[in-house]
Amino acid sequence: MLRAKLALALLILLSGCASQPDKGLECGFVSGYLEPDQQDDLYRAVVTHLDGKPVISKPNYQLSPGEYRFTFAELISAPSLKVKLAARTPKELLVKVEANRRYHFAAKFNTDKRYRGNDDGFWQPMIWLEEPTECE
Repeated sequence: MLRAKLALALLILLSGCASQPDKGLECGFVSGYLEPDQQDDLYRAVVTHLDGKPVISKPNYQLSPGEYRFTFAELISAPSLKVKLAARTPKELLVKVEANRRYHFAAKFNTDKRYRGNDDGFWQPMIWLEEPTECE
């Protein structure tokens, strides 16, 4: 009888442990491998910094859930863009990463007016596509 009670208690403990998700395995992705649609004035961008630290740009950043500050450089090749090289400065975007989500980034070319000279308002980084995914 005592063995049966111990076995039952052990079974309850083990089932409780098995039902708890492992928070250490949760992740999301911030990605730049997809070609955004230039018809929507979206262009490629590259990551230069993550949370203020320089990084080598790569197609995917696998991250634990949380908020991250990305710094991007735009790769806008629109013929109508007439700004000086000095105006092509990196910009930051705060991305809230949730578990099992992928966030695709791009540079949004603002076409609301003509940008010339040192006007750096011609673009902004953005998440243009969000989709479900699984942590690898």
